Amino acid sequence: MHVTFRCLPQLDSLLPRPRPARRGLPAWLKDMAMSAPAEEFDGTVKTVKRCSPFVDAMSAGFLMPLPCDVSFANGRFEWDWTDLPADLPRHTPRSPLSFHINAQVAGTPLYRPDLVAIKFNNPWIIETEPGVSIFVTHPVNRVDLPFRALSGLVDTDRYTDNYIHFPAVWVDPEFTGTLPKGTPVAQCVPVRREPLETAFETLDAAAQARLAETQKEVVTPEGAYKRQYRAKKV
Repeated sequence: MHVTFRCLPQLDSLLPRPRPARRGLPAWLKDMAMSAPAEEFDGTVKTVKRCSPFVDAMSAGFLMPLPCDVSFANGRFEWDWTDLPADLPRHTPRSPLSFHINAQVAGTPLYRPDLVAIKFNNPWIIETEPGVSIFVTHPVNRVDLPFRALSGLVDTDRYTDNYIHFPAVWVDPEFTGTLPKGTPVAQCVPVRREPLETAFETLDAAAQARLAETQKEVVTPEGAYKRQYRAKKV
């Protein structure tokens, strides 16, 4: 599946590039152990690092990066993006983020009177193959980030001549620190626009036997799902 990213020529050497999500897995996932002590079981248990669906979800699609360092402390955002060329077209984003007002999410579970609603400005135009949209969401399982990107679906095979920005809410008002340049602010997964067809059936005797056998296989220490059923990711 082919995705094209375009930016202004003046920015080509300055911007961090979107990258496949499998190349942007966080350090905490890489560093964590495969098993952990579990007093409840008088032994150890597998951690989520050994859960292929958990890791595969974090590895799906591509990540959109923060274009420069952004600091937050005492309710205030700051950034220094002074290396931008002076000859950028008028409507080019010149700051890494902008702001929404709370009223735009009033009536949703996201709303709080003290909510800080932001938008991560994206300097990349994204184009996908005909019939392919992108599902945009918060970087999967990244609850360590002090914001939550909102989810959306964009028809990027048709909307190919403008930027897509990423609205988010700042969920950690106590955060003090810097989000470095390149921090993933959204995860995008290409999806084909095809009709959804559903079917409902009952398990016959043969299917029930396969179910029982598979249930036994997947709880073995070797991890049958990863060895026998998981599709190789490319």
